[in-house]
Amino acid sequence: MPQATWPTVYPTYPFYAYYPYYAGSAVPPVTAYGPLPPSGAVVPGVPMTEEQMIAEQSYVENILRYNKGKTATFYLTYENNREWNAMVIRGVIQTAGRDHIIVSDPETGKRYLLLMVNLDYVVFDEPITYIAPKVPPYVQMYLEESREG
Repeated sequence: MPQATWPTVYPTYPFYAYYPYYAGSAVPPVTAYGPLPPSGAVVPGVPMTEEQMIAEQSYVENILRYNKGKTATFYLTYENNREWNAMVIRGVIQTAGRDHIIVSDPETGKRYLLLMVNLDYVVFDEPITYIAPKVPPYVQMYLEESREG
């Protein structure tokens, strides 16, 4: 009876980079080029793609950044706080991040770090600088075709 032999060439499978998920850990996945940035993060020195710029333009934090140096009134609410469940702060926008806004009061010189989670709305005394997001070309083409038909 002939004996079974194994093939000398083994099937190959596509290589997928494995980046483990570190639940609850501050250790980011590391590649040969260093740690991976968080998903959606902007890497300094690397130009943004058109899709990133479109997404980047539509966030409240970016609208506030476009209006840096302008005076505005910020309306905030704090749930389950008996002392002050609503607060109004007026000041000059210094900067804004994904989860915060830094505002300075020109009269007292105080600086406030406000959390976006508490922000209800912002009122400006002057026109707002706003860059409308571009519509991707394939969406624009679809919109034009649907109007014609």
